[in-house]
Amino acid sequence: MSAKKYSLAERLAVCSWSLQPANPQDLINKLGATGIRRVQLALDPLRESPKIWGETENLFRANGITIVSGMVGSVGEDYSTLESIRLTGGIAPDAMWEQNLKNLRAGAALAKKMGLKLVTFHAGFLPPDESAPTFIKMLQRLDEVADIFMVQNILLGLETGQETAPALADLLHKLNHPNIGVNFDPANMILYDKGDPVKALHVLAPWIRQVHIKDARRTKVPGTWGEEVPVGKGEVDWRAFFSTFKHVIFNVNLAIEREYGHQRIADIRTARELVEKTFI
Repeated sequence: MSAKKYSLAERLAVCSWSLQPANPQDLINKLGATGIRRVQLALDPLRESPKIWGETENLFRANGITIVSGMVGSVGEDYSTLESIRLTGGIAPDAMWEQNLKNLRAGAALAKKMGLKLVTFHAGFLPPDESAPTFIKMLQRLDEVADIFMVQNILLGLETGQETAPALADLLHKLNHPNIGVNFDPANMILYDKGDPVKALHVLAPWIRQVHIKDARRTKVPGTWGEEVPVGKGEVDWRAFFSTFKHVIFNVNLAIEREYGHQRIADIRTARELVEKTFI
């Protein structure tokens, strides 16, 4: 089946957390301002604040908003530096494992209730040495989390960035779990300084189940974060990216993500316009 059979309008979505919504109606209003009515929904607010977010499904239905996928986070993540997120990210920290497991089960149940077929998350860093006990531990934990979502008939998408594309592909081969795919974020490859996103598309294509539209500039100081910038202002070669995308990936959603800045609606509109001009 050719990717060209699916219109861009049927693919494009916005990551809900990019809009920093106070409640479902606020999210609906902000989505309206972006011109996009499809969303990847952060599920943790629904779990943590049901009094505020409990009517999300009904409000979305009444306003013609489609949820294309979900996203779950992990407890205690600190993104202030590369070192801090290496220590606190995803399901790696032992002190947070039981709570994360409980939250992931609740997130999977919420996603099932809403009829979602894909939920994405940051798994955390893998140690480079496969003989390390922590490497085996991470494989076992990923296997357990993937099983939780598989029981609910929901695919689990691992966010790219923490490892190079070949390292992530190697992990996916070792896991060999039918319920694990990839949420491909080209900007994360640059932010973490883990390679060329266009080349990475080829490597990870068999597992890609969703793409984040986000841009960044690579750090000039090794060991520090790169800089997220509006789409079109960074180092992602979007023409090459979409040309490659259309040859190796079929029928996945493109969710615009913007995690920095104070004009996010405007930046999301800019991203939408660039994708509309480039994805031809």
